[in-house]
Amino acid sequence: MSKEMKIIPELRFPEFEKEGQWVIERLDRVVSNFIVPMRDKPKKLDGPIPWCRIEDFDGMYLSSSKSNQGVSLETIEEMNLKVYPVNSLLVSCSADLGRCAITAKELVTNQTFIGLVPNTRKANTIYLYFIMSNSRNELNARSSGTTISYLSRQEFEKFEIPIPPDEDCLEQQKIASCLSSLDELIAAHKDKLDALKDHKKGLLQNLFPQEGETVPKVRFPEFEGDGEWEIKRVEDFFDVGSSKRVLQKDWTNDGVPFYRTRELVSLSKNEPFGSEIFISEDLYIELKESYGVPVEGDFLVSGVGTLGVIYQVKKEDKFYFKDGNVIWFSKREELDSSFFEFCFESSHIQNQIDAQTSKSTVGTYTIKNARITEFWHPPRIEEQQKIASCLSAVDELITAQQDKIEQLQQHKKGLMQGLFPKIKS
Repeated sequence: MSKEMKIIPELRFPEFEKEGQWVIERLDRVVSNFIVPMRDKPKKLDGPIPWCRIEDFDGMYLSSSKSNQGVSLETIEEMNLKVYPVNSLLVSCSADLGRCAITAKELVTNQTFIGLVPNTRKANTIYLYFIMSNSRNELNARSSGTTISYLSRQEFEKFEIPIPPDEDCLEQQKIASCLSSLDELIAAHKDKLDALKDHKKGLLQNLFPQEGETVPKVRFPEFEGDGEWEIKRVEDFFDVGSSKRVLQKDWTNDGVPFYRTRELVSLSKNEPFGSEIFISEDLYIELKESYGVPVEGDFLVSGVGTLGVIYQVKKEDKFYFKDGNVIWFSKREELDSSFFEFCFESSHIQNQIDAQTSKSTVGTYTIKNARITEFWHPPRIEEQQKIASCLSAVDELITAQQDKIEQLQQHKKGLMQGLFPKIKS
């Protein structure tokens, strides 16, 4: 017997406003079957039914294995494997606990998942997908294990979820349809973002000379008679070094931000982040007066961890950075800084970094290697500026598209909070 909830969702479709209170149901009362798969991977993975893992989860529906591995019917019968039917809800009970997907075809997997086969008279599969996705914090709170979280079938069976009161699942279907439509819109915008990134990648290939060439495949008409590009080294235009060492005892909880590789990566991706380490204003002034600090048009490049990530210093920036982890390119000769930043993103430079770091046991991009890194240089700065302007315009479109996706995801998060009542423990 279900127990009545004393609350209703904050958001409710008008046609259901008079339907009354929602109820709380245990999963085992809305699911007709809990499928617990085998514990071990079958020895033969060569058949027609996909063998799926957590890495294959990408969106609401799951139909194939990215590794193209499958299990033959003979192996399934021989080992008595569990096959998930179409329209089952797979929920991760270990790695990435609570991550969900709906099977779009028959699948086989291991004990990392539990399969929920909904009772169609009591639960809509897509509704269950969203309600379980929205319950990941609660699932994790119930988990056991010290190093790896795990949730047993018994815990899943008694897990409680809110259910609308109508017997035909119409309100569930309405909620599922609303959130599915929003997911489709987000997916469409992600496809557009991928297309913009592919467009930029194509421009980077065509606006810079490729191997064996001295001029780009695509050149703006006003520069076609300017002759060949030249190969230059970073040290031809920049003084390459790092910062003055700051001891850990000089770190503070506030003051001037002190950046490491992780903060540099966030800066380069224009991602919001909170500074974790600072130095005092007095120490910053001392370092600035004695050794200098990065200024507008300079670059910081990651030398450990995620290698070759570049950040162009802005006029308003005020920070210091960790020596050894981050390389400082201080501009000395005339060069369009935005053009150079795009040079650094090109495969020409990134391939050099990969080749240089592969020669060491611990992958690092060193100051020595940075100095001799080569890049293509057109004869006139006006061509540099034109290329930078073109690629910057694409970057602005990419940023705007990323912002749009983030807004839609926040809208979805708000909808899910409003459409599902909170269960008070």
